[in-house]
Formats: sequence, C-alpha cells, structure tokens
Amino acid sequence: MPNSTLRTCLHIHVLGSSLGRCLKWGLLAIGLTIFVTQAAKASVAQARAEYIVSVGDVLDVQVAGVPELRYRAPVQIDGSIALPLVGMLPVSGLTLPQIQAKIGAALARKQFRQTAPDGHENIIVIDANEVTTTIAEYRPIYINGDVSKPGEYPYRPGTTARQLIAVAGGYDIMHMRMNNPYLESVDLRSQYASLWTEFAKRQADLWRIKSELGDGSKISPTILNDVPVAQSTISDIVNAEKEYLKTRQGDYQNQKEFLQRGIRDAVAQVGVLTDQQKQEEAGYQEDVADLQKVNSLFSRGALISPRVEEARRAVLVSATRKLQTNAQLLLVKRQQEELTRKLQQLSDQRKLGLLRELQDTSLKLTEIRQKLQGVGEKLQYTAMVRSQLQRGAGHKPKITIIRKGEKGQQRIDAGGDTELQPGDTVEVALRYQDGPKVPSD
Repeated sequence: MPNSTLRTCLHIHVLGSSLGRCLKWGLLAIGLTIFVTQAAKASVAQARAEYIVSVGDVLDVQVAGVPELRYRAPVQIDGSIALPLVGMLPVSGLTLPQIQAKIGAALARKQFRQTAPDGHENIIVIDANEVTTTIAEYRPIYINGDVSKPGEYPYRPGTTARQLIAVAGGYDIMHMRMNNPYLESVDLRSQYASLWTEFAKRQADLWRIKSELGDGSKISPTILNDVPVAQSTISDIVNAEKEYLKTRQGDYQNQKEFLQRGIRDAVAQVGVLTDQQKQEEAGYQEDVADLQKVNSLFSRGALISPRVEEARRAVLVSATRKLQTNAQLLLVKRQQEELTRKLQQLSDQRKLGLLRELQDTSLKLTEIRQKLQGVGEKLQYTAMVRSQLQRGAGHKPKITIIRKGEKGQQRIDAGGDTELQPGDTVEVALRYQDGPKVPSD
C-alpha cells in the first residue's frame, strides 16, 4: 500500500473516532440538560404544592363552567375566607391541595341557579373535581431601614434580599435629609391617627356585616378597645353602625313579610278556589244529568223544545264557570310559586351581597393595616435619622429578616442572596464607624 493511501486511511479513522466521541458527549450533555430542567420544574411544582397559606394571601377560586362563582378570596385576619354558597371557611395553615379539597367538599352537590341568555334559570350541581384553587396574590414583603424607598412590595417567587433592596432604591440614609424630621413627624402622626380612625370604621363595618350574616357577632364599643382612637369617636362609629344595621334589617324584614303575606293570601285563595272548583264540578255534572233527562223526555214527546234549550244553556253556563274557576286557580297557584321563588331569591341575593361586602371590607382592612405598618415604620425612621446622620456614613450593611414561623417571630441574619418568603420583613442597617478623632486646640 502506498504511503499516501495509508496516511489517508489513518486520518479517516482518527476523524471518525473523534466525531463518535463528540456525538456521544453531546448526547450525554443534552440528556443531562433535559434531566436538570425536568427536576427544576418538579421542584417548583412541589414547592407550590407545599406552600402554606396564611393571612394576607389572596386565593383565586374557580368552578369549571360557572364563571359567576370565580372569586378572589383574601385570607382574613382570623385565617378564613368568605365564599358564596359556603360562607366562612378556615384555610390558614393549609396547603393549596388541602384547601382545594376542602372547598371542593364544601361545594360538592351544591346547587347554583345560573341565568341563561334567554332569561331562563338553569340549576347546576357542583362537582368537587371541578373546583380549582390557586394563589392570586402572595402576601407582600416589607423592607425598612437604610434604603431609599422603604415600605411594602409585592412578593415574587425567588426574590432575594439583594433584589428587594434594589427595588427599594438601594442603600441610602440620606433620602430624608431634605425634610425636617420634626415637620415630617407631625404629618406622619396626623396620617397615622386618620388611618386608625378609618381602621375603626372598617372594623365596625366588618362586625355589622357578620351580624347580618347571623354568626352571633354583636356590635359593641368593646370590640375596638385596642384601637388608639378617642372613646367618643369609637362610640359615634359604633352607634352609626347600629343604626345602619337596624335600618338594613328592618328593610329586609319588611320585604320578607310582604312576600310572606302574599304567599299566605295566595294559599288562602287556592283553598277558596279549590272548594269553588268542586262546587262548579258538581253543578256541571248535575246540569249534564238534567240535560240527558230532558233529551230523553223530549225524544218521547213528553217535553217541548224550549225546555231542552234551557237545559243546554244551563250546561253551557256551568261549563263556562268551571273553566273560569280552573283558569283562576292556575293563575293564583302560579302567583304563589312566583312569590315563593322571589322570597328565596331575596334571601340568596342578600347573603351574596353581604359576602361580597364582607370581602371588600376585609380587603380594605388589609390595605389599612399595611398603610399603618408603613406609616409606623416611617415614624420610627424619622426618630432614627438625626442619630444616624450624626454617626457618620458606613458601607457595610447588616440584613435581618423577620419571619413568622411555627414558634412565632424569628430574626434571621441574612445575606444579599438569601431567598425571601411571603410576609417577610427585611431590616437593613448600615454599620457605622466613628469618624477620626479631631485633635483639640
């Protein structure tokens, strides 16, 4: 074999081996990438399934095929959510699959009246498997201390302390230097007092709504003992809610009694018309028998034709009266059914309206609590500004995460890459160093 031919064969052999190894390692890398991606997706899905719902989260509850029953239900301060057809349902401390199963069990075999485009009502029986529950909004996270924009921020899965600090404008103790801390404190205290008054009003609204729903709650000034608002203001708020409750209940009771009275009248009319129907039927049968007797006598020549005509007219009149009585009886029964349906609708619509009002009030209370926390932190910050500025600027931050766990509040020393959880409060403090000593004169 010539040398050139031998070299060519060796080159092809080596090239083929290299391509084989490259292909092998390439396929292995692709397989490893797919495995890592699937593992990451499974990890995220597992984390979502194990997430513990708590106060401040907002759930999105849906029923397949019934868009009217889709609700954004915030988890209230008592750890429960308000849902139509179910009412109050405790969910705090549970995972999403547990909550979904709980809501599905509560809605199973419930009947919902759905109005079709043509105005007819369809009754839908809910299946537990048709209920889905997801997190619409996680409870927010908070940051305070030496950042440009302390306050509340929406939680996004995977957010780290460094990312939150970046969103809050970065490290800064100078952001309030242009404001007079004393004047700022006066404005904040006024805002703080106004928010507490609004909180007391919304809290009284909440108790009034629960009282209307019939959960045994009573409106009393004692429910607002912990609210730092003047007692006279609390009494005015409670008295106003009592009067409003009394008016609402009186109006509902009047509508209910009006419909009940109509139903009773319809029942009485049905009884009268039923007796009349029996009498008309008996009279009709008698007239028919008389006509048959007259016709028999007339056929034998024992009676003249006017008597036959008179008997026929009597049968016609009896039949007409009977038909009129039957028609009137059907009309009254239909009116009775309509009044009964309206009475049921009155109760259902009132309950749905109260549940929506309860949901809106709970959301307002949550917003006010968040604002109170923000203003309270600003008040604390104004007290810290002067001392911080006098101590001089440093650059080494101390990050502390305040997290509510099973054993209560926990303070966790953290770094910039520490991943946050819903409801966390991040405290940022720049570590200051005393400036160099100045020689005395």
